[in-house]
Formats: sequence, structure tokens, C-alpha cells
Amino acid sequence: MFRSTLKRIIGMLVVMALVVTIVFIIVRVTPGDPAAVMLGPDANAADIAALRERLGLNAPLPVQFMHYLAGIAQGDLGQSIFLNIPVTEALTQRAEPTFFLTLFALVIASCIALPIGVLSAYYRGSWFDQVTTTVSMLTASIPSFWLGLLLIQFFAVRLGWFDTSGYGGPGAGFGTRLHHLVLPALSLDAVSSALILRFTRASMLDVLNDDYVRTARAKGMSEWRVVIRHAFKNALIPVLTVLGLTAALLVSGSIVTETVFGLPGVGSLMVSAVLRRDYPVIQGTLLVISGLYVLINFLIDMLYLWVDPRVRFS
Repeated sequence: MFRSTLKRIIGMLVVMALVVTIVFIIVRVTPGDPAAVMLGPDANAADIAALRERLGLNAPLPVQFMHYLAGIAQGDLGQSIFLNIPVTEALTQRAEPTFFLTLFALVIASCIALPIGVLSAYYRGSWFDQVTTTVSMLTASIPSFWLGLLLIQFFAVRLGWFDTSGYGGPGAGFGTRLHHLVLPALSLDAVSSALILRFTRASMLDVLNDDYVRTARAKGMSEWRVVIRHAFKNALIPVLTVLGLTAALLVSGSIVTETVFGLPGVGSLMVSAVLRRDYPVIQGTLLVISGLYVLINFLIDMLYLWVDPRVRFS
């Protein structure tokens, strides 16, 4: 167990090293000059060159990369060019809306998809199964930004139940902020719910006809106890995998959703940083999102042993 965990930690570090390198290269080769964006279209070449020198953008790429690696080793993601604050501070200020949006969306998707997936597998071939399978295929193909605009038009503009954008004022309570996250969470849930539902159904179908399920029925256990305690528990490993992937995808998917709903989260920070060519913020945001993705996958691997002690890591 210890060796397996150590191997996975080393693998995580290798993946993150590749992410750091790739992100640095992609950001630098992308067209656009942050110094020119900062000074505006009326700036002359001398002013742009002077600002690039002050920001350290004229240094050779290997030198910039080594400075960036040295900062990461010390927990420093750099200084935002436009916000003039540390990147870690900028991310911390924007973390709350993204965190609660991701968590809220994952809870809603799980509460909807898991029971429907179990029922769909149990009533395989019925009208319920056919309807849920068809609906899940349709929702999986809906872009989150388009669904978000539809939700705004119907629930915010026509019915007036929700605000069209924002996250509440500076003194808004948790209930008010949660109310602002309902529509963004629902727009993110379309693809996530469909994915979880399909995996839950497929995993349940694999175990419902196994010998231990028939044995539990032969012992006289109630049907739903057989389904939940025996079948669903053993079908949980693939479901945990897709839940972990869904959580990571929700974090990255929040970039578009936060822009549509005007949420002041990490996603909107990322969009504004790309438009401004704010290299440190782009690199720091991508690094944090990638790190969360890798960490979630690692935690899911660790959960496997708790769910099924028979699992052994290679």
C-alpha cells in the first residue's frame, strides 16, 4: 500500500511538472503583448520596450522559466501584471464563488443522477429506462453556456425568480449567495448529470445478475436492501471514478459559466487574464486547476480501497 501510494505521488509530481512546462510555453507563444495591452493603442515602441524590461518580459525564455520554477518551489505564483497583487491573493479572493458553484453543482447532479441511474438499471427496458436514457443523451449534448442563457431568459427575465448575474453584495449572507448559484449550477449540471447517470446505470447492470445478488435474494432479503446494500455498493467504484472526473470537469467548466452569469470567480478571473495577456495569472490559474484535477484523481484512487478492500494498486 505504501509503495503504491508513493508511486502515485511521484506520478502526480511528474504530471504537474509537465503541466507547468506546457502552460509556460503555450502562454508565451500565444499572440499578444501584455505591455502593449497595458499602455493602449497610442503607446510608442520605446514605451512598450521600457515596460517589457520593467516586467521582465525581455529576458530569455529559459531565464523566465527558471524564475517561474523558483517561485513555484517557494509557493509564489508571481505578481499579477494588471491587478498588481500576488496571484495567490487574486485566486484566494475569487475562490469562494467557484468552490461553492462546483460543490453545489456536484451535489445537485449526484442527487439527481445516482437514484435515477439505479432505477433505470433495475427497470431495464421499461418506459422509465428508455425515457431517462433518451433524456440523458439529449442533455449531454447541450452546451452549458446555451443552457445558461435559456435559464436566465426564463427564470430570471420572465419569471423574476433569480437575478440575471452577480453573487450578491459585499454583505450578502450565505443564503443569498446560494440563491445566485442556483441557475449557474443547473447549467453546469446538464452534462454532469447525464454522465453520472449513464455510468451508474451501466455499472449497476454489470452487478445485478451476479451470483452474490442472487444469493442475497435467495436468503429472503428485501429487494431494495439487495439493490442498495449489495448491488450498488459493488457498483460504486466506477461511479466514484466518474464523480471525481465530474468534480474536476466542473471546475474547468465554471470558466464559461461564470462569464455567462457574471460570477466573480476563478473562471472570470481567467477570462479577464487571457484578454489582458496577464501571464502570471493565466499560469497560476491553470496550474491550480490542473493541480485540483490531479489531486481529485489521487483521492478517488484512495477511496477505492475503502469502498472495496479487494482492490490492490499495481
